[in-house]
Order: sequence, then C-alpha cells, then structure tokens
Amino acid sequence: MPGRAPRERARGRRLPGGGPPLPLLVPALVGLVFLLLPLLALLIRAPWRTLPDQLASASVWQALRLSLETATTATAVALVLGVPLAWLLARTGFPGRGVVRALVTLPLVLPPVVGGVALLLALGRNGVVGRWLDSWFGVTLPFTTAGVVVAEAFVAMPFLVISVEGTLRAADTRFEEAAATLGASRFTAFRRVTLPMIMPGVAAGAMLAWARALGEFGATITFAGSFPGRTQTMPIAVYLALQNDPAAAVALSLVLLAVSVAVLTGLRERWTGAA
Repeated sequence: MPGRAPRERARGRRLPGGGPPLPLLVPALVGLVFLLLPLLALLIRAPWRTLPDQLASASVWQALRLSLETATTATAVALVLGVPLAWLLARTGFPGRGVVRALVTLPLVLPPVVGGVALLLALGRNGVVGRWLDSWFGVTLPFTTAGVVVAEAFVAMPFLVISVEGTLRAADTRFEEAAATLGASRFTAFRRVTLPMIMPGVAAGAMLAWARALGEFGATITFAGSFPGRTQTMPIAVYLALQNDPAAAVALSLVLLAVSVAVLTGLRERWTGAA
C-alpha cells in the first residue's frame, strides 16, 4: 500500500548480510541489561501485598496530582519560550550564538541543586530579580507551587530546545522561502509552514521535557522546599519515604514509573505515530 511506505521507512531499514556483528551486539545487550536491571529490581522488591494500602493514602494522590499538574505546566512554559528560542538559534545568525547555545544547554549538565541555588539567588525574596517581583507586584516564587513550575521548567526546557533546534536544522527551508516569495512574513511562514512541518520534533521535545520535569528533584527541593499539597512532588515524597518507610518509597516509585511509561507511550503513539 502506498500509504504504508513512509511509515515503513520511518521504522528503519535492515542491513543486508545477516544479523548484527558480535562487537556491536554484546555491548548493546549489556547496555539494555544495565538500563532494565534497576527497573526489574524495583518490580521484584515491590511490596505487592501491601501495595493497595500504600497507594490508598491521600498523601500519595496529593503528591501525584501535584507532580502531574506542575510537570504539564512546566512543559507548557517550555513550549511557549523554548520553541521561539530554538528557531532563533537555528534560523538566525548573531554574534555569540555559540555562547548562547552553550548557556541554553547548561542546565543539562548543571547539578540540579546548583540550579536551585541559582534560582534562589535570581528569584528569591532577596534575589536579583525576586526582590523587585516581591516589592512591585507582590509575587513570591520560592516555596510555592509556582516555584515548583519554575524549577521544573528551568531543568526541562533545554531538552525541548535541543530537540526542536535539531528538527529545524534538518527541515527543508525551500518551503519557507516559497512562502516568503508569495508575500508571507517570517512569522506567518513560521506559523503556517515551519511549525506544522516540525511538529513531530516539537512533540518529541515536549515529551522529553515533560518526563524530565516529572522526575525533577534537586532544583525543586532547593527552590520550592517540601510542603505537602503545595510543593511536595512525587520524587520528593519518594526521597522522604525512603528514610522512614522503604516499602512506601518503593510503592511511590512504582506509581511514578507506571505513570511515566503510560503517558510517554500514549503521547508517542498519538503524536509521532511511532510503534
């Protein structure tokens, strides 16, 4: 069928000459075991008998709801700010673009706790910008739910920017040039031509950013603290439970793992059409 050809190509082509070479197969299998072993250990050691009681706790659902809400909001913030930033890096040239790109990706390698300290120095009550937000607008971000969103967006947005920038660089610019010759402005060409064309890359970047935001811990607890119902997300709840009740920590981890796998699988099939 003609319509199935692009999807078959998207799934990759098999190389002729039999199976994969042993020097590639062995490290690939070791890598697969390395990634799956901790997850299998989590399933093996899970307190399955007491799991329903553990999950029936109101604190679990409270932390889960807060995590889903803040991760989704942080992803929306990353989309609104990150897509234009990726377009700027991919489609325009300006002095110091390499430095800007390095700074944009800095949260990827920055220790999350350091990111939280940096956010406090910038947006805290006595921070460089935070003092003006507090005195002029009465806006206080540290130790609030909004602060959780800020911390999660700070560490998650680079994933979106990198994904979208790579997609923009691989996209054919002739369609945008054709739109420009027909009288479309650069913003109209971006909105009507470029954005639909790169939508799979935007969706993939959004999924990565959402997953990173959902699992964010260090910057969140440093910048927003741990207040049940307000800033205590699932990763923080897991960390606190691990100190006093390891079984509860495993149960919470299972919930986080199940939600992450379910949402990522659902979004991937819906937006990218991947199997």
